[in-house]
Amino acid sequence: MDDKFSYQTITCKSALNKINSFLPYHYDLNIYRGCEHCCVYCFAKYSHKYLEDNQFFNHIYIKENIVEELEKKLSSKSWKRDVINLGGITDSYQPIEKEKKLMPKILRLLIKYKTPAIISTKSSLILRDIDLLKELSDVAGVQIACTITTLDQNLASILEPNASSIKLRMKTIQTLKEAGLTVGWHLMPIIPYITATRNNLKNIFEIASKCQIDYMITGLLNLRGTTKTDFFHFLKQTFPDKYEAIWNLYHNKERMKEYKVQLYQLLNSLEKEYHINRNYQKYVPQKKEKKQLELF
Repeated sequence: MDDKFSYQTITCKSALNKINSFLPYHYDLNIYRGCEHCCVYCFAKYSHKYLEDNQFFNHIYIKENIVEELEKKLSSKSWKRDVINLGGITDSYQPIEKEKKLMPKILRLLIKYKTPAIISTKSSLILRDIDLLKELSDVAGVQIACTITTLDQNLASILEPNASSIKLRMKTIQTLKEAGLTVGWHLMPIIPYITATRNNLKNIFEIASKCQIDYMITGLLNLRGTTKTDFFHFLKQTFPDKYEAIWNLYHNKERMKEYKVQLYQLLNSLEKEYHINRNYQKYVPQKKEKKQLELF
């Protein structure tokens, strides 16, 4: 454990969170609350509110009964084996997972009850569970995505200080692909004037193409609530030369609209140039219906 972080066990009433949204899944599972990766743009800080704790990065809560609660849900007659998204709020493979080893238990349950999953991570630790992921892929389906928004390790260390190195994340993508798994690339959030440069984006698309990823999801930085306040404080301290331009962009709807048009024109052109598929829904695993017994 890292001395910068404090860890506390909590109990959860339910392993799954029901989501009503446009997304191709309606269940979310988070093993932890809080995230050690400390990404400066993290949108999930709001999730600590119900804990009355504003230390999302430093106070990590471990759901000690998550495995038992998940089995209750998956073993019930009402469970329809819908796809579950793992890591919508916190990374399931953040550093504490190396010690707690909760994900192998979760994956074994998904395999046992033939429940498909989507997993997003910035950690190479997921390779520890590659055999379980392959088994889950065979019996139910699994879609895995790694986030890489820059190939500049110095910049990545500033934006995502405790995530796996870019080199390790690249190795993770390649290893998962070689294992025959469905692997995507999350190019998000794209930060205006910092990671949204033509050179950075072009290099990422080129590398992604060589990795033969199944799909890529792109998205511009979304700022709201605590994240917005904290991010602009970070900019003032770390990128003072970019502060005014980004501030003006996020406080002028017309300017932002124009910026988005230009950015997505570039992304679309790179998608065509490097033959990158951005339709991730095509690869979302579908639950496999039980075969109907024939009556004679």
